[in-house]
Amino acid sequence: MYWYHSPLLSVTHGFSTRSGGISPAPFHSLNFAGRDDEASNIKENRRRALAALNLSVENTAYLKQVHSNTVCLAHPGPQTGDALVTKEKGLTLAVAAADCYPLLFHDPVNNIIGAAHAGWRGTVARVAQNTIYEMVQLGADTSAIKVAIGPGISCEKFEVGSEVIEQFARAGFPDYCFKNSHIDLVAANKFVLNESGIAEENTWAMKRCTFEADFFSFRRDKGKTGRMWAVISL
Repeated sequence: MYWYHSPLLSVTHGFSTRSGGISPAPFHSLNFAGRDDEASNIKENRRRALAALNLSVENTAYLKQVHSNTVCLAHPGPQTGDALVTKEKGLTLAVAAADCYPLLFHDPVNNIIGAAHAGWRGTVARVAQNTIYEMVQLGADTSAIKVAIGPGISCEKFEVGSEVIEQFARAGFPDYCFKNSHIDLVAANKFVLNESGIAEENTWAMKRCTFEADFFSFRRDKGKTGRMWAVISL
């Protein structure tokens, strides 16, 4: 199986697993990005997984991700930033992850979509809020936006230094986002979504940890691993 889906989103979308591709270990097998795997493997993995959703690589916007809160107006091919938005039909948005959380956004009333990559740096910098803002600039209505949060590192597995906790505290995140030296990135992103006007019933979280065997995990695999994609298309 290439993709998991959210019951909340009514457009073509998916959160990938690590299975069904052609990459060898340690990227086995459905690796979508990185410099260490063969480019031909990555290209074929993207082709076959997108084809399963009736999508194409040629019409896909993807990112050189830099752990920022930068949102790009999407066009086919690579851009630099950590989120994409569009109202263009037929254009696929893709974000990569391997512990960081992928977020997919859809306003079904105004036909506008977004995708964001939210690691701890993007989360504390409110990349989700910036994505919503840019969607609104395209004509989206905050009250109509639905957000699906894919797999990522669980609070139990995500231990950080005190300086990271302090950054979240200084940025106004509530205490329930921290548990001793651990950060709950799902709770933190839901806080940002709520703060940005997204209703609780319009958010969905997959609640799967990337330490599970189905997924790539940068921390579990000590940096030598593949990348998954989350994609969405009108």
